[in-house]
Amino acid sequence: MKDSGRKGGWFTIENVSPASVVTPEDFTEEQLLMADAARAFLEGEIRPVDARIEGLDYELTVELMRKAGTLGLLGADVPEAYGGLGLDKVSTTLLAETLSPASSFALSVGAHVGIGTLPIVFFGTPEQKAKYLPELATGAKIAAYCLTEPASGSDALGARTTARLSPDGSHYVLNGSKLYITNAGFADLFIVYAKVDGEHFTAFIVERSSPGLSVGPEEHKMGIKGSSTCPLYFEDVRVPVGNVLGEVGKGHLIAFNILNIGRFKLGAGCLGTAKETIALASAYANTRKQFGQKISSFPLIGAKLAEMNTATYVLESMVYRTAGLIDETLAGADPDAPDAGMQAARAIGEYALECSIIKVFASEALDQVADEGVQIHGGYGYIREYKVERIYRDSRINRIFEGTNEINRMLIPGTLMKKVLKGELPLLRKARALQEELLRPQPLPAFDGLLGKEKYRLDQAKKIFLAVGGQAVQKYGPQLEQEQEVLCALADMMIQIYAMESALLRTEKMLQRAGGAHDERSVPDSARNAVRMSAIFVQEAMERIESLAKRTLAALEQGDGLQVQLSVLKKLTRAPLADTIALKRAVAARVIAAERYVV
Repeated sequence: MKDSGRKGGWFTIENVSPASVVTPEDFTEEQLLMADAARAFLEGEIRPVDARIEGLDYELTVELMRKAGTLGLLGADVPEAYGGLGLDKVSTTLLAETLSPASSFALSVGAHVGIGTLPIVFFGTPEQKAKYLPELATGAKIAAYCLTEPASGSDALGARTTARLSPDGSHYVLNGSKLYITNAGFADLFIVYAKVDGEHFTAFIVERSSPGLSVGPEEHKMGIKGSSTCPLYFEDVRVPVGNVLGEVGKGHLIAFNILNIGRFKLGAGCLGTAKETIALASAYANTRKQFGQKISSFPLIGAKLAEMNTATYVLESMVYRTAGLIDETLAGADPDAPDAGMQAARAIGEYALECSIIKVFASEALDQVADEGVQIHGGYGYIREYKVERIYRDSRINRIFEGTNEINRMLIPGTLMKKVLKGELPLLRKARALQEELLRPQPLPAFDGLLGKEKYRLDQAKKIFLAVGGQAVQKYGPQLEQEQEVLCALADMMIQIYAMESALLRTEKMLQRAGGAHDERSVPDSARNAVRMSAIFVQEAMERIESLAKRTLAALEQGDGLQVQLSVLKKLTRAPLADTIALKRAVAARVIAAERYVV
């Protein structure tokens, strides 16, 4: 990697150059053409049969997945040597975003190309790759990922499915069950986790035709009704030793790192759905009349659209920034090396923290956008004839998928502290230096140019996180991991900081391309709108961080000590306020005119 500021978690203590981040404005012509192909497939093949897919038509879903495979839409992550396109993560992220309006079908595709296929891409032997990847890339075979069990959801390592080596050493015998398996109703291949001898957590490639493997009935779900979700049962299922994925006892490296990619890709899907919701809501607001005028003319409706658009802009900035980081770190891994799996695990794991941040922010941002989309539709939003009703139901699973948001919130500071303890991140040293700095006067600087105030707020937000986090480590030491409320608050601060920074870096990069203008009137409309959305989000994020810090400090300090800390916090949160009402009206005007998400 080029500099320490581009390693996982370093955003908490160092600033990053706008030129170093990937943004949607950087998409190449080839990437945009791939997105166009995916969009054409969506409009031409999926939308006309949407109702049949939503009715859980297995045959149709498989037929459409194979059509997608012939277009290369299933093989984007598969190396060219094995029949795929071998695209970078920015490109595959754009594909996931573009296909997301396909709803349940997008979930079926996402489970196949992501958590179903990637374990073999990253951790398979050359023989396993040659045997399975070409057919997975075309859709000739469909994959599923089997981790969750009736007694182990968030506690994945608590799995009870067992695998015992046969006396002749030729195969493993699997017994147990899995729950909530996407694509189970029609998948040909399953990535299954089991404990060898009831102890060593291991991944296996299991074919559907294996005797003793049976698929249970479909679950009756709140949403994503067009996707298959079934339990799996293993009764003396014989799996050849050649189908062990990775090493015996090292299944956690595969499970957790593939979940990292899954969390990140979930963010891309949420992004695409948020954009679709904005289009639906703004178009409806321009059509629906009340009191003799379009409801889009009412400021409160405009404020909702502005907030939806702003949250989506921030999420988009986070998603593609992270895609660029993952691309960079994976570029250093050699897929043909003997330790290719370990290299992939290290590369993906570098940004595990950021993947969890994306997952939490994206799922909660989409819930906000979907909820407001229903609200703008009024009573019609509660009627199944309107797509926004389905979006509302479908969105709810995202806070549970790929590790619940509560688990991911625990992982965010936990992963950061592991880096600190390994000496990979000098966070505690920075926190101690900050304590000395905070004893000195903290005068407000002059805020020059566009984003000057926002960049100052970001720097102050990082100081608040360091100050509060340092206090928490001092008080609790190793017991901090038991203080879940404090960890959650620290996680939420980190989420807000990464979101603020991602939006600001993208906007600053846009301004640099416009000649580095310091006057809002001299920049293109898109950059001007980006400045507005960044200002809105940063100010409101800072308010959230201040509230989180106050609540946490009250748990860490009492009496005079608390008052001292609160006075320091007050110094760190000072800055002139922006008129967010006016800013949101300006953002809303662009959304209403375009009837879609717009920068």
